[in-house]
Amino acid sequence: MTHADLASAPIRSGAWRDFALFFAPRASRGAGARGAWMDHCVLALAAAFIASALGVTALLAARERDTEIAAASAGLELAAAAVAHEFNAPRSGGGFIFSPAALANGRQAVIADALGAIVFSAPPLPDSIKTLNDRLGAAQALTTFGEQAGVMRVILPDGAEALAAVRNLKGAAGQAAVIQPLEDALAAWRARALQTGLMTLACLGALALMSLAWISQTRRARAAAAGGERMRERIETALSRGRCGLWDWDIARGRIYWSASMHAILGREPSGPWLSCGDVNAMIHPGDGDLARIAELLAASETDSIDHEFRVLDGVGGWMWLRARAELVRKEGDAGAHLVGIAVDITEQKLLAERSATADMRLRDAIETISEAFVLWDAGNRMVMCNSKFQRLHGLDGGAAGAGISYSELMAGGTSPQARMLPASGSPARGNARTYEARLDDGRWLQINERRTNDGGYVSVGTDITTLKRHEEQLVDSERQLMASIADLRRSRETLEAQASQMTDLAERYLEQKAHAESANQAKSEFLANMSHELRTPLNAIIGFAELMERETFGALGCARYVEYSAHIRESGEHLHSFISDVLDMSRIDAGRMRLEYGEFRIEDIVLAAVENVRAAADQKNIVVSVDVRTSETIRADRAQIEKVITGLMGNAVKFTPRGGRVSIRTRRLASSVNFFVEDNGAGIARHALPRVVIPFEQIGAPLENGVKGSGLGLAIARSILELHGGSIKIRSTVGAGTIVRAQIPLEPPAMQRAPPSAAWHAA
Repeated sequence: MTHADLASAPIRSGAWRDFALFFAPRASRGAGARGAWMDHCVLALAAAFIASALGVTALLAARERDTEIAAASAGLELAAAAVAHEFNAPRSGGGFIFSPAALANGRQAVIADALGAIVFSAPPLPDSIKTLNDRLGAAQALTTFGEQAGVMRVILPDGAEALAAVRNLKGAAGQAAVIQPLEDALAAWRARALQTGLMTLACLGALALMSLAWISQTRRARAAAAGGERMRERIETALSRGRCGLWDWDIARGRIYWSASMHAILGREPSGPWLSCGDVNAMIHPGDGDLARIAELLAASETDSIDHEFRVLDGVGGWMWLRARAELVRKEGDAGAHLVGIAVDITEQKLLAERSATADMRLRDAIETISEAFVLWDAGNRMVMCNSKFQRLHGLDGGAAGAGISYSELMAGGTSPQARMLPASGSPARGNARTYEARLDDGRWLQINERRTNDGGYVSVGTDITTLKRHEEQLVDSERQLMASIADLRRSRETLEAQASQMTDLAERYLEQKAHAESANQAKSEFLANMSHELRTPLNAIIGFAELMERETFGALGCARYVEYSAHIRESGEHLHSFISDVLDMSRIDAGRMRLEYGEFRIEDIVLAAVENVRAAADQKNIVVSVDVRTSETIRADRAQIEKVITGLMGNAVKFTPRGGRVSIRTRRLASSVNFFVEDNGAGIARHALPRVVIPFEQIGAPLENGVKGSGLGLAIARSILELHGGSIKIRSTVGAGTIVRAQIPLEPPAMQRAPPSAAWHAA
């Protein structure tokens, strides 16, 4: 650069130094704080000096007072000695002549006889004072000790403080006393102290006035600095709000000043009030020029101002657009010229311009891609834009349909298609909009929509509706066919209405028959419940007496066959009792009267109880029963009913398993339920019969060894109880291989328990 060799030139001029200091808030704030601290220090030092001067003056005055009192005491003692000497050597004529020095400074001489009565005083005393004690006071010790007491400070009867000395006369003739009021003794000291105090106060007053003047001056200076600081803050605020920054480029020295707002715009921390040209060049985008070119133009006097847009690297590594406007300023006494101006953040304007250009490009692409002929005219009837379809429709080439061409010029350069104008069906003209249809000579149809824009122009869109017109013709034909179909449908509807009336009659009859069936089913359930209760009572007696006879509790029956017959009676009664209990339970379930009593119990306990219930029957048929319980969870359910279900499933397995077979029960825990698997190797059940085994009273297979087939209610009751608990039952069986029954029970009871309606069994 042309000014690179001037980087070490002397410091910038005073005007530019003031300019930089004006935009240096930290220095101003620091100077203000130091000025306030200096004011407090000056006040403190002035107050300390004044207090010290007053203290020293008071101390000197006190010492001088003590000295004055000591001198007065010495003089008073000499005066008392002189008065006593004068009395002890009287002159001829009988009078007393005292030295004037003895009675100077307000001293008073008093002569008392041996009884203490005053015989002489100079100056004379009032007649009311008769004795020396009346003059000196009764509480003093001078009259007692005489010259041994020396000079003492006494309080006279009138309240005044005085110095007094007493001397005894020769031959016990009496006493001589000299009294000097303390006020008279300190008269000279008070005059000197007043003079000294006035001089001291004058000096201290002058010092206080000088301090106050200095403080007032510094405060005015700080107020002026604060005003400048407020002005600087206002300028900085205005610059920050306007996204502006202040520049001062000292061209000769190669230094650039940035205001705080300039650093804030770029998101950078200021490293100092001045930047070098190299630092600024490093931040400017390489494609936007540099400061060297600007300096060369200014040095060659080609321009005195700049208006330049460029990109600058911000504090986070991105590029910001700035627009710098500056003017070359030269001042007398300055080492060189300065380029002073502002830089404005125009990043948003650039982004908006880019977005506007992108949006305009997208709009043109969208207009070009639509299938309609599009044209936009301004208020002066000049074309703004159009697409290629409009150009093809009017036979225009790309250059003839430029923006700004008038309508008449455009139509003169092209060929208007021959068309017959017809108003658009169902689209009347409204306000600034108009819609009409045109049929071209080649058979095509166009729907033209014209609408006025807000600026007085209008936009026209021509849509090819040939296909729609053909569809419209087809719709007319279809409408005629539809009307014929409607007539056929009307006749069919009348036929259907007659059939619907018949169906209604049939439905009413069905409902009546259904009501009769439900009433009969309810009566059957009640009859079974009542009959079961009536049968169980005598049956319990038969079983009990047969058991007593079998055991020969009250004596031998006389014949062994009677014992065998009693056993047959008991077994038949128990079988009948079980049958009746199943019927009673089934009737209770059908009637919805079964209520569950929930409680917590271990799964293992009910499995072992069920195995124990079928143990005797299994041992009788030499059937091996295996147990596999892999969970120790507790379940909340009706224990008696669950135990009855598991026992029933185990009993069925033992019942239908041949001798020497095997039966197993195992449990498996799921997420929120437990599964019981009862497996046997009996004859099995055919696949087609599986849905029927859970229907009440259904009998599948041949009778058992004892010729009894059972009630056919065991699995139906088990299914009902499991469903009341929110569980389910599933059966899988193979003929000749055996059967597996899975009973699933939730660990927690469902929200509601409701017995399934009896009709569900018949529907199954």
